Amino acid sequence: MPEVSIRKRVIVVEDILHEGGPPPAQPLRRGAALCVIRNPFAGRYVEDIAGFMDDLTPLGIDMARRLLTALGGDPSRIEGYGKGAIVGANGEQEHGALWHVPGGYAMREILGEAKAIVPSAKKVGGPGTRLDVPVTHINASYVRSHFDAMEVGINDAPRADEMLLALVMTTGARIHARVGGLKAGEIKGQDGLR
Repeated sequence: MPEVSIRKRVIVVEDILHEGGPPPAQPLRRGAALCVIRNPFAGRYVEDIAGFMDDLTPLGIDMARRLLTALGGDPSRIEGYGKGAIVGANGEQEHGALWHVPGGYAMREILGEAKAIVPSAKKVGGPGTRLDVPVTHINASYVRSHFDAMEVGINDAPRADEMLLALVMTTGARIHARVGGLKAGEIKGQDGLR
C-alpha cells in the first residue's frame, strides 16, 4: 500500500466556560486533532483499498497522543470521543471509511479502558468544508448527556486529491445536560452501550 503523505496538522482546543444559566463547576474541554493527507486513491477506482487502514494506524496513534496531550495528558479526564473524515472531490466517500479502524482504535488504545464504539461521520467536499464530528461517552454509547458534536474543518483542505482526518475528545457532558437518560454514573460497562 502507499505511504501516508501528510501536508498539514492542526490541533484545536475549546474551553467552554458558559452556556447561559449558572456557570459550570468545571469548564468543558473539547479538542480535535486534524491531519490532511494525500489520498492515494484519488482520481481512480481501486477495488482493494482496505490495506491502507494498516498504513493509517501509526498516524491514528500519533494524532490521538497529540490530542490527549493538548487536553492535559490525563486519559482518565477524557469522557467523550468521535472521529471523522472529509474526502476531497477526486475521491469517494468510501475512502473516508478507511479511517474507522485506525482512528477509532487509536483513541481506544491511548485511553485504555474505553469500551464504546467511536461514532463517525464522513463526506466528500472541497477546501473549507466543515464536518460535525459526533461524540458519545467513551464507555457507553447510550449516555445521553454526552451526545454532542464538534464542528471541524480547515480553510484550504481537503484539496481534490486529499483527505482530512479528524479525531475529537471531550472532558465531559454538554454544559447543563438535563434531558434524562442513562447517566455516566450508572454505566454498567459490559457491552459499550450501557
